[in-house]
Amino acid sequence: MPGMEFFGAAERKEINDVLETGILFRYNHEAQRNDIYKAREFEAEVAKLVGAKYAHAVSSGSTAVLCALAAAGIGAGDEVIVPPFTYIATVEAVLMAGALPVFADIDDTLCLSAEGIRKVVTANTKAICLVHMCGQMADMDAIMDVVNEHKLVLVEDAGQAMGASYKGTSTGLWGKTGAYSFDFFKIATAGEGGIMVTNDETAYKHADSYSDHGHDHIGTNRGMEKHPIMGFNYRISELHAAVGLVQTRRVPEIIQKNNEHKTRLMTALGQVPGVSFARIPDADGDSATFMNLLMPDTETAGRVVIALNEAGVGGFNYWFTNMYHFINQWNHVKEMRTAAALPIEKFGAPQDYSNLDIPNAQDVIGRLISFGIRASWTADEVDALAAKIEAAVRKVSPVEA
Repeated sequence: MPGMEFFGAAERKEINDVLETGILFRYNHEAQRNDIYKAREFEAEVAKLVGAKYAHAVSSGSTAVLCALAAAGIGAGDEVIVPPFTYIATVEAVLMAGALPVFADIDDTLCLSAEGIRKVVTANTKAICLVHMCGQMADMDAIMDVVNEHKLVLVEDAGQAMGASYKGTSTGLWGKTGAYSFDFFKIATAGEGGIMVTNDETAYKHADSYSDHGHDHIGTNRGMEKHPIMGFNYRISELHAAVGLVQTRRVPEIIQKNNEHKTRLMTALGQVPGVSFARIPDADGDSATFMNLLMPDTETAGRVVIALNEAGVGGFNYWFTNMYHFINQWNHVKEMRTAAALPIEKFGAPQDYSNLDIPNAQDVIGRLISFGIRASWTADEVDALAAKIEAAVRKVSPVEA
């Protein structure tokens, strides 16, 4: 993925700024830190990039989703619609918030569909935790129709889609709150880190306090700060924020290169019989971190995966059998295996997670093979990859053009 491709002098400079002060903690110590506040700069840079009024940095993309849920008022016993195709952290965040996941079907955008949401909405539904998957975006016009029709709270997990947008509005800013991930495999990385974004001042203040034991962060004496709400520790360090700051500045150039490479790949592979692609609701807003290939059926996709592995082609994901991204493998969720009882075990799950009606997800994810785009590729490397993918597809599905 792009972020890890570009570590260099700029990241080292920002890290050294922090090390020279000796203040790795993001708050207070004003006299020692020489006006070095990397977390603040990081937040400002992300807010500028995506067009948010407020951005708050935390320890991970996972905790960013949890903060986004809490800041939007989602908590114990609230039913929250989630997708069956997402990194497991989305569902974990809903559970850790005390809420109850309700799985809905997706469509060929790889995201929740309006139709899928409508099928599971009940009088008990409070919110949707919408995930923008594989660098793309959901069909937001259709999604917002459902949100407004049922007066639902929308929280967006854009961990895989920072920098993507739909009709000019960034992923993460359509709902009450949104979240981005800066882990090692994202378009920009801090090693570990996340950002909660919102245009709602109250939600921002709640996230700011919730992620730091309820502190209000007013004044310069941490021991005397007030606690408007209860919280926990999801703080980011100044070192992680320093890396995230530089990486965020790289995102526009990375997106430009990603799109060039993705377009080149799709143009070449679009001529191969049996190959199609996941639908991108707004191609102009694609962050293009993945090329999402769709095969005619699950059986063909499985054979292509084998052929790719035999040919030594790496850098792709077959999510249908991935242990962390698709519900088929989430036996610990289906069986509710926990170290200590969660609220859902007291309230009761709103669905039988072992028997969900998600035919589109089973079909689409079964046919999906996603290739990570590298911004550092040369044109020759892109062409070579396209040729290897084509060879694998034709080997298992030899259809004449």
